Amino acid sequence: MQSIQAEGNFVESDMFASMQTGDKAAVLVVHFGTTHDDTRALTIDAINKKMADAFPGIEVREAWTSRIIAFRLKTRGIHKSSPEEALARLKAEGYTHVLIQSSNIIEGIEMESLRKDVTSQEKGFKEIRIGTPLLFTPEDYEATIAAITPNGIRDGAVLLVGHGTYTPTTAQYAMMDYMLKAKGFGNYVVGTIEGYPSFDDALNQIKKGGYKKVRLMPFMFVAGEHAKNDIAGDWKDELEKQGYEVTVFMEGLGQNPAIQNIFVEHARFNATHKYLDIVKKKKDYAKGKEKYE
Repeated sequence: MQSIQAEGNFVESDMFASMQTGDKAAVLVVHFGTTHDDTRALTIDAINKKMADAFPGIEVREAWTSRIIAFRLKTRGIHKSSPEEALARLKAEGYTHVLIQSSNIIEGIEMESLRKDVTSQEKGFKEIRIGTPLLFTPEDYEATIAAITPNGIRDGAVLLVGHGTYTPTTAQYAMMDYMLKAKGFGNYVVGTIEGYPSFDDALNQIKKGGYKKVRLMPFMFVAGEHAKNDIAGDWKDELEKQGYEVTVFMEGLGQNPAIQNIFVEHARFNATHKYLDIVKKKKDYAKGKEKYE
C-alpha cells in the first residue's frame, strides 16, 4: 500500500524525526461524530486508543466535525471540540507538529471541510499533515474488502449501505461496488442513502441476481442514526415488502479491528510521507523538471 501511495503522490519525509529541541508533537484524530454512546465506545473511542498505542509518547486528541451532533451533545452537557478549536488549543499549548487522521470513509465534502478548517488554523505551526480517509488508493479498497467480506453471507445478497453524497465524489461508492465484483464477490451490492448508487440502483442489482435473502451492512464508521433508523428501519422494511428475508449486521466499520488498522496505517504512512503540493509540482514542471522529489 505504501509503495503505491508514494508513487506520484507522496515523497518520503519523516515529520516527527525532523523535530528540533523544544518542538512538541500531537496526533489529532478527527471524527464526524455520533450521539449514540454505544457505537461511539466501540468505534470512536476504540480507534482513539489504537492511535495512542501506535504513537507512544505523542499526545493524542480528538475533534468532531458535525456541528449538529456537537450541538445535541452540548444540551447533554458534553463538549466535543471542532478541528479549529482543537488546533487552537494545541497551538496555545505550544505544539508545533500535528498529524491529523480522519475516520472519514471517502475523500468527500467532510474531508474538504476538514482541510479548510486546518488551513484557517495552520499559521504558527511548523507542520500539519492530514492523513487520507479509509478509501484513497485502490489498495485501500482491497484492504477494506478483505476486512468486511467475512461478515457477509454466501446464500444471498449483501447490501453495503453508505452515507453517500450529492457531489461527484459519490463515485467512490460505485468504485467499491465494482471492485467487490472484480474480486469475486458478485453477491455484494453497494447503495447509499444520499447519493449514487441509490436504494433503487442496489435493489435492481439484487433483483437481477435472483436472491431471496439480503444482509444489510452499514458502510459507515459508526452504527448510529442512519444505521438504526434508515438501514435497520426504512431499508429493511422496504426490502421485506419486496419479499426478501432480511438480516442486519449492526456494526459500524469502525468496530472492525481490520478497518481500525487501515486508519492507523494511514496515520503512520503520513507521518513518514508528505503529500505533494500540486502548485509546487506544476511550477517545477514549468521549469522542465520531469520528476518531483
